[in-house]
Amino acid sequence: MTRGCRLTAIALACALPLAAQAEEIVVSNYGVTTNGMPFAVALAKGFFKQQGADVTGILSSDGGGTTVRTLLGGNLAYGEINPTATVIAIQQGADLKIVSDNVQTVAEFIWAVKPDSPIKTAADLKGKKIGYTNPRSTSQALAILVLEKAGLKPTDAELVKTGGFGEGVVALDLGAVDITPIPEPLWSLHQAKYRAVVRASELLPPLDNVVGVTTGKAAAARGDFIRAVIRARRQAVDFMYANPDESAGIIAKVYNLTPEVALSALKNLLGSHEKSGVRYWSGGEINLKAMNEMMRAQKIVGALKDDPDWNKIIDESFLPDDLKKKTN
Repeated sequence: MTRGCRLTAIALACALPLAAQAEEIVVSNYGVTTNGMPFAVALAKGFFKQQGADVTGILSSDGGGTTVRTLLGGNLAYGEINPTATVIAIQQGADLKIVSDNVQTVAEFIWAVKPDSPIKTAADLKGKKIGYTNPRSTSQALAILVLEKAGLKPTDAELVKTGGFGEGVVALDLGAVDITPIPEPLWSLHQAKYRAVVRASELLPPLDNVVGVTTGKAAAARGDFIRAVIRARRQAVDFMYANPDESAGIIAKVYNLTPEVALSALKNLLGSHEKSGVRYWSGGEINLKAMNEMMRAQKIVGALKDDPDWNKIIDESFLPDDLKKKTN
C-alpha cells in the first residue's frame, strides 16, 4: 500500500465512528402531545441542518423523570422536559441547566362534558366529579386551579383519577366522571362528541409547560450544537405560524393523525394567545412569571416542595441575543 493510500485509509477509519454516531435529542412525549410539534417541522424542513445542528433523530419518552434519565443516560446535549421534573432533578443533584423556555402556557388543556351535561361554566363544578390522570400530575394541579378560578375550594368537587387522558374520555362516557380534561390533539379528534366547558387559554394564566434542558457536560462542550437546536426550533415555530397548512401535513405524519385533526389542533394552539397574551409555542425566551405559576401549581399537589433558585438553574447564554433578558 502506498503512503497516500495508507493516509486515505486512516482518514476513513477515523471518520467512520463520527459518521455512524446519530446526533439525537430527546423530547417528552414526542409524536403524542403538542409540545414537541415544532421539532417535527424542524426535522422535516431541514432547519436543524440549516442552523448547524445535524440532528438525525428525535427520541420520545413518557415525560418527566423518564426524559431526564434519557438525557443523562444517553449522553445527549438537548432535551425538552417539563420544568417541574427538571427542577426536582436539579434539587436532587442532577447537573442540568434550563437553556430555553419552549411552551409557556397549557392552552392544549380543555375540560369537556357530554353534550347534555348541566355543567355550563367552571362555577357549576361544585359537587361534581372531575377527572385527572394521576396523583401529582399537571392535570391534577390544573383541576385545582380551575376550581380556584371559579371561587371554589378543592374540596368543593371530587377529583377522580382516571390513569390517562384517553381513559378519562372513557370514564366520561361511562359516567364515572362529570367532566374530564381532553387535551389537544385528542380534543380535535373527539370534539364533535363533547362540549367544551373550560379552556385553559381563556381561564388560566400562562403556566410553563416544557423547557429546553442540557447537561453541565454538554453546556461546556456542545454549546454550538445547543444554540443551533434552539435556533432551528425557533425557525420551525415561525414557520408554523406562517404556514399552518403545510405544518399540519408534516405533524399529521409524525403524530399519526389525519391532516384535518392536525390542522384543527394546530390552529387552536396558534390562536390561543389571543386571550392570554402569550404564545403557546415560544421562540425560547424565558418567562419567569409562567415558570413560577407552574411551580405554585405543582406545590399545591405536593409534586414540588422547595422553590427553585432560577439564578442557578437558568442559563440564557445559549439563546439568540434578541431573546436574552426577556424575563417577565
